[in-house]
Amino acid sequence: MVASNLDGVALRGVVGCVPEGRDTTADLALRFGDEAAARIAKATGIEARHIAAPGQCTSDLAERAARRLLDGLEWEAASVDLLVLVTQTHDHALPGSGALLHHRLGLRKGAAVLDITQGCSGFVYGLWTASALLKTIGRRALLIVGDTTSRLVDPGDRAVAPLFGDAAAAVALETAADGGPMTFDLGSDGAGAPYLTASGGAMRHPDRPARLFMDGTQVFAFTLREVPGSVRAALEGAGWSMGMVDHLVLHQANAQMIRHLGQKLGASPEQTTLALAGFGNTSSASIPLALADALATPLRSERRRLLLSGFGVGWSWGSVALSAGPLALCEMVVLPGRKCPAETAAPATPAEGSAVSAGI
Repeated sequence: MVASNLDGVALRGVVGCVPEGRDTTADLALRFGDEAAARIAKATGIEARHIAAPGQCTSDLAERAARRLLDGLEWEAASVDLLVLVTQTHDHALPGSGALLHHRLGLRKGAAVLDITQGCSGFVYGLWTASALLKTIGRRALLIVGDTTSRLVDPGDRAVAPLFGDAAAAVALETAADGGPMTFDLGSDGAGAPYLTASGGAMRHPDRPARLFMDGTQVFAFTLREVPGSVRAALEGAGWSMGMVDHLVLHQANAQMIRHLGQKLGASPEQTTLALAGFGNTSSASIPLALADALATPLRSERRRLLLSGFGVGWSWGSVALSAGPLALCEMVVLPGRKCPAETAAPATPAEGSAVSAGI
């Protein structure tokens, strides 16, 4: 595993964004029957999920969250030195959606942009990457995470359709003297790749539809095998006991699994955050969504000790112990249903001898 300690970077705000469209237990009952829908809700703790409108993209949710964050903090777009975007559901095969957001948010030309393809562990990986880079290149960064996983789900697949919702979140980071240490533990095991995958629609299998497959038994076994050790490593690296933690925020995938992990780690029910009933599994956005929804009041009011852990696709996992607050902004916003904004017009055919026509 990778252990890392970073100091001097502070969280200034968190904004989560969901699309207004919702799929509820009642909607599932129409597809799968009342008994099956009720059983799924009881087993997972998920009662509703926000689903992106036709044509709506991850970048739209991300832009809404980031604009609200910049406005609420009164940060000029030109003051942002770094944009890190974490998503598995880009608008296009290329360019990465980070470039689109750079333009749409009006960030300065010299700002650095990095796209990371990561899923349920993506927020912790993104926080580690953005914080480490920020200390070397500038003062302010936007970490944006989000996915429209519903695009990969067959609505008739009762193994995954009732679980995944769409969302994005934006986090403001700033180098500052009050940026307390962040203690990270990160790991991966590529042998788990086949058990949580959407293998179609890309270069290896372009003729297959991009459909999400998940082996729930393997996912659960992986989680119990790797996550407790990672969380304990971050806790020990920070010099904390579990009793010193204000909030344990695990990837919001399944309420029973979260409770089980919390008990295994020695966390009380009051410490263990549950914030998935109205959102479902929102992949990379689930941890900051929990902060913006369930923990907004305490995080706006005072400094809190947080123990965060994300885990999933890859296999990959990441945990971090950090202190945050009081935050100037911590809230949720909703994106009304609409289609993706038109991108800039396709460029004209390049002149002979140009860099493009030369294959560069």
